[in-house]
Amino acid sequence: MKEVALSMTQKQIGRYHVIMKNLEGKLTVTETAESLGISERQVMRLRKGVTEEGAAFLIHKNTNRLPAHALTETRRKQIVDLYHSEVFEGANFQHFSELLSEHEGITQSYSTVRKVLVEAGIESPKKRRKFKPHRRRKRKAQEGLLIQMDATPFEWFGGKIKFSLHGGIDDATGKIVGLYMTQNECLQGYFETVRQIVEQNGMPIGIYSDRHTIFRSPNADKLTLEDQLAGKQTADTQFGRAMKELGVTIITARSAQAKGRIERLWETLQSRLVIEFRVHDIKTVHEANAFLTDYIPIFNEKFGVDPEQSEKAYSPASPDLDLDLILCVKESRTADNGGVFSFGGKTWKISSDNIPGKTKIEVVASSVKGIIALYKNKAYDVLPYIKPKKTCHKKAERETVKPSENHCWKQGAPQTPLYSSDLVDSAIREMLEDIFLSKYA
Repeated sequence: MKEVALSMTQKQIGRYHVIMKNLEGKLTVTETAESLGISERQVMRLRKGVTEEGAAFLIHKNTNRLPAHALTETRRKQIVDLYHSEVFEGANFQHFSELLSEHEGITQSYSTVRKVLVEAGIESPKKRRKFKPHRRRKRKAQEGLLIQMDATPFEWFGGKIKFSLHGGIDDATGKIVGLYMTQNECLQGYFETVRQIVEQNGMPIGIYSDRHTIFRSPNADKLTLEDQLAGKQTADTQFGRAMKELGVTIITARSAQAKGRIERLWETLQSRLVIEFRVHDIKTVHEANAFLTDYIPIFNEKFGVDPEQSEKAYSPASPDLDLDLILCVKESRTADNGGVFSFGGKTWKISSDNIPGKTKIEVVASSVKGIIALYKNKAYDVLPYIKPKKTCHKKAERETVKPSENHCWKQGAPQTPLYSSDLVDSAIREMLEDIFLSKYA
C-alpha cells in the first residue's frame, strides 16, 4: 500500500479513504456520491474496483505514460537545432513554425514550437509591444480606393549593404499590390510598382505617399497663400505627370504614422523576407524581384482581410494602353532642321524625315523602349548623333604698332583738332572735342 500511495495524488488518496468508509458501512452510497461529487453508479464502479484490485485501481492508467501526441526529446532537440541553423536563425516564432512545415516536414502548432524554444532559453526576435489604446483610421470600404506607397532601405541579403524595397499595400484589404527592389529609393522602383498594380488589378483611385520629391515638387512649399489664391502651381514631377495620365490622384502624408499600414508591412517583411531569401538562396536584386512576384499571393493569403464592400474600385486598363509611354521620363525639346536635339547631355537625331524642322517634340526615356521621340502622339526612333567639329582658322598675327610719344591719342599729348578748318563755329568745335577727345572714367 505504501508503494501504491507514492504513485497516488492527494485527491486519489482522499477518494480511497471515502470508498473504504463506504465499504465498512460508515457511509451510504448516496452519502459517498455527494461527498465525492460523482454519481451513485460511479461509486458502485469504484467500490468494485477497489475490492478487486485495491487502491491501485484509483490510479489513472495513463499516469506516468507519455501521451501519444507528445513531442519526443529527439524532436525537441531537432526543432532547437534547426532554429540555431544558419538558414533559420533569427526567424520569429510564427514564421519559424511555418517554415518547419513547409521545408522540413515538421508540422507543429505555433504554441508548441514557441514552448519548445522558450524552454530552450531562446527569445523571440519580434517582441510584443505594450498595448497602447489609440484610434486607428478606418479602412477604406473598397479595394482599390487607396494604395499606400513607400520604400524602405534594409539589409535584405544580410551583411551591411542596404537595398530599397518599393511597395504598395491596399488600404481596404491589407494586401500587397506591388513589390520591387532596387539599389536606392528611385523613380524606377515606384514606376515598376505601379506597373504591377495596373497589370494585375487596374488603375486605383488614389495613391497615398510621403512628401518625397519623387511624388511632390520641393517648390510646392515655397508657394505663398497669395500665389495659391492666384492659381499658381508648381510643375508636376515625372511620377506626378504619369499618374495624371493614368487618372490616379496622389495624396501626400505629413507623417509616417499617417500611412501606418505600409509602415507595419515593412516591419513584417523585414522579419520574414530575410529568412525567405536565405532559405531560397537568393542573393541578388534580380533574383529577389523574380521571387517577390510569386511571394505576394502567398503573403496576401495569410495576412489579407476581406473589404467592407466586395465590389472593387479599380478602373480597368484600356487594351491599347501603353504603359511604357506613361511610366517613363518625358521632356520637351526643339529639333533643328536636321531632326537633331539634345537630351541628357548628349545629342540625338530622329531617324525619320517626316518631322519638320524647328518643331517641338517630346523626348521619352523609358526603361523598356529606351530613348524615343514623340511627335503628334507618334513615336520615332532616335540615334546618337555626333556633331561635326567646326574648322578653326588660325588668325594671322598682326604686327604691333606703337604710336609715337606725341600722338594725339596718348594722354598728355597735344590734341590735334579733328574738325575741318572750315568749321569756325565755336559750339561745333566744342562738341567734337567732347565726343572724340574727352577721357572716359
